[in-house]
Amino acid sequence: MRANFFAALPPAATEPHLLSTSRRKFLQQASALGLLYSSSRAIPQMNMAHMQMGQPNASQPNAPGSHAPMLHTFQLPPFVDPLPIPQVLRPTVANGRRKLTIAMQETHFKVHRDVPPTRMWTYGSGPVGPVIEARSGEPLDMEWVNRLPAKHFLPIDHSMHGCGKDIPDVRTVVHLHGAKARSQDDGYPEDWYVPGQTRTCHYPMDQEATALWYHDHAMGINRLNSYAGLFGMLLIRDKVEDSLHLPTGPYEIPLIFFDRDFTADGQLYYATSGDPERPWIPEFSADGLLINGKIRPYLEVEPRLYRFRALNVANSRFYRIGLTDNSPMTQIGSDQGFLAAPVQVQNVVLSPGERADLLIDFSHSAGKTLHLSNGGLDLMEFRVAGRATTPVSYSVPKTIRPIPRTPESSAIVTRTITLHDYQDQYEHSMMMLLNRKRWHDPTTEKPRLDTTEIWEFVNLTEDTHPMHLHLVRFQILDRRNFDTTDYFLNHNKIRYTGDPVPPDPNEMGWKDVVQCPPGAITRIIVNFSGYPGKYLYHCHILEHEANDMMRPFEVIA
Repeated sequence: MRANFFAALPPAATEPHLLSTSRRKFLQQASALGLLYSSSRAIPQMNMAHMQMGQPNASQPNAPGSHAPMLHTFQLPPFVDPLPIPQVLRPTVANGRRKLTIAMQETHFKVHRDVPPTRMWTYGSGPVGPVIEARSGEPLDMEWVNRLPAKHFLPIDHSMHGCGKDIPDVRTVVHLHGAKARSQDDGYPEDWYVPGQTRTCHYPMDQEATALWYHDHAMGINRLNSYAGLFGMLLIRDKVEDSLHLPTGPYEIPLIFFDRDFTADGQLYYATSGDPERPWIPEFSADGLLINGKIRPYLEVEPRLYRFRALNVANSRFYRIGLTDNSPMTQIGSDQGFLAAPVQVQNVVLSPGERADLLIDFSHSAGKTLHLSNGGLDLMEFRVAGRATTPVSYSVPKTIRPIPRTPESSAIVTRTITLHDYQDQYEHSMMMLLNRKRWHDPTTEKPRLDTTEIWEFVNLTEDTHPMHLHLVRFQILDRRNFDTTDYFLNHNKIRYTGDPVPPDPNEMGWKDVVQCPPGAITRIIVNFSGYPGKYLYHCHILEHEANDMMRPFEVIA
């Protein structure tokens, strides 16, 4: 249906429209109120015209035409629930092999003291999946068991590629985001399996210490499966990390950020377009802001140094994380491990899929209360004790590990990837593409194993897109603004409007997600080491990748 719709449009009509004054004004006002992410590089993704404003039915909150009241989470008292700490799992060893088994299943969990238990689909039984601890160089076999119900409780768009009504509604495949793994273990979107089935993936752990995360990647519905709760964190340790004597145990805490909408009886609600035949929406920003599965929780800390492993698993929302008293934080790592040296920051911007390794020193705040915020909105309360319970002390390292910059001269190919947003006459996004190609079009990116390439993302849309490449890590080279209007009027010619801007200091480490701002060309340099086979790259705004900002690439031996 959509292919026919766009085939009928003249070429000029399929180009992105300029941002309307009304929408720009809305985004600016919302951002100023702290409801949305704001920074010098990006604004959050929201298109209110696509959100179904009707209220859902309490028993079937996502059923078409339902009309039950919604929960307004900002009216709930904040900081009444302790922050949940995810279970930690370490592999068992049998016959010389390290193995873990995790089941996907339906659970119920209270997201707030005053809200009834919410139905979720999770890895394990907690509100977020367990934190898996592994060590570099120690391979791990993960058995992923699908014990989910046979019927989905969120609205599937059967018009999308890979979502036909002849395909099972409930299907999953696990992607270990950031892992260097073989194609058959990567979580390829078309390698899904149904309830009652199991998949075992082999992860070599041939990587430096870092925070990876696992989530569903089933074709066309991973935005729904992730929204239901299918995500968790995996930490890789190594000898370099051991030598740094960083905060550990109760002083190292994962912070997993996401947002959700709820009905008054506490059930998840996922907005739709209002069209039951095509319920897809281009972005999703929700009312409820959660950390580790709780709405605006509190955490009791001691007056000492803590390490926080921050991860944004939201479908579309960007987070700008900082302390409300403007106390500095120290960032020591990003997506793919440590930075070369600590970087002091006032706040950290995390797009969907990004991670940050943060140190916060509470030693000067004994007996005080601090807040972690997203822009102007408090997300979590830190209650600092009057004194530490043990004499153990930690300190911020002066240097961490060398990270040589990859020279541009080592690249044998430069690939240009254009980012497009196709809209109708009402400026409603209908589909998003990379290089004007759909997922099922023939593969055009075929890097050779163990070679280096430069990829430049030319963003012709009004959104910041967090672009993620599977299998590999990369370094950010620069970003450079250009005139998008001139690009369309002059047959795709680039007219730069500024000089190249190097990455910020906390972006100088190894990455697997890069924020690509609107009207800019973002360049990364990538070495395709690891394994030959089919992989993919995509925007990590889950609604975007589903329709259809996701493309395969194939590493050729």
